[in-house]
Amino acid sequence: MNKPTTESESKHNNLEKMSVEEILTNINKEDKIVAYAIEKVIPQISAIIPLIVKRLQDGGRLFYMGAGTSGRLGVIDASECPPTFGVSFDLVIGLIAGGDLAIRKAVEYAEDDQEQGWKDLIEYNVTELDFVIGIAASGTTPYVIGAMEKCKDNNIATACIVCNDESPLAASVDYPIEVVVGPEFVTGSTRMKAGTAQKLVLNMISTAVMVRLGRVKGNRMVDMQLTNNKLVKRGVQMIVSELKISYEEARELLEKYGSVRNAISNF
Repeated sequence: MNKPTTESESKHNNLEKMSVEEILTNINKEDKIVAYAIEKVIPQISAIIPLIVKRLQDGGRLFYMGAGTSGRLGVIDASECPPTFGVSFDLVIGLIAGGDLAIRKAVEYAEDDQEQGWKDLIEYNVTELDFVIGIAASGTTPYVIGAMEKCKDNNIATACIVCNDESPLAASVDYPIEVVVGPEFVTGSTRMKAGTAQKLVLNMISTAVMVRLGRVKGNRMVDMQLTNNKLVKRGVQMIVSELKISYEEARELLEKYGSVRNAISNF
């Protein structure tokens, strides 16, 4: 592996001497790099979408695995799928080194345990029907690499989202996605550009998968869970727009059928 760009010296120095505007402007300059870096790997992202869709259609699940920021991003994306797309909570699963405690507080050395990632997957009875994506900015996280290697031994398809070229994690998976965004504004702080890149790729994966599974109609979240007043109002407006009926009629339909999709299909 070449010198990891995620650990390379920042292009900016003497940050403490910058004005607030200079700090923000320079961070923004670095952030602009991210979308262009992702554009280069769209073919790699695209390649795994039909594979994931097929597994979910066949009764499998999508797993995200990571440590620290990478793990938290996977947990966030997984946790947003049920309310957004109306799928079950066990369809997309986010695992983080150190368990749920690590979502809020760093768990020392959790990411260094090469055996624990596979143990965490085994607790979910992972099988060949599932698809597992390892997330690690550096591409060197033992927790994730160990799990990916065990997946390969057990014929479980794998991909990864990394921000360095030629990493050990990329070498251990079937479908590597390498989004190289360059040195961070604060040297080594991969919660910044690398984290943004990972978040955007996760958004792309989960959204594309759910669209292909039929969880979006037109451009609307017709299966979203109606868990607060804002979402209920949004649902009513969707029905109004689709069926060309009054707000009150739409609200009554939504109350009767419990979801935007059912309200529209039963009109």
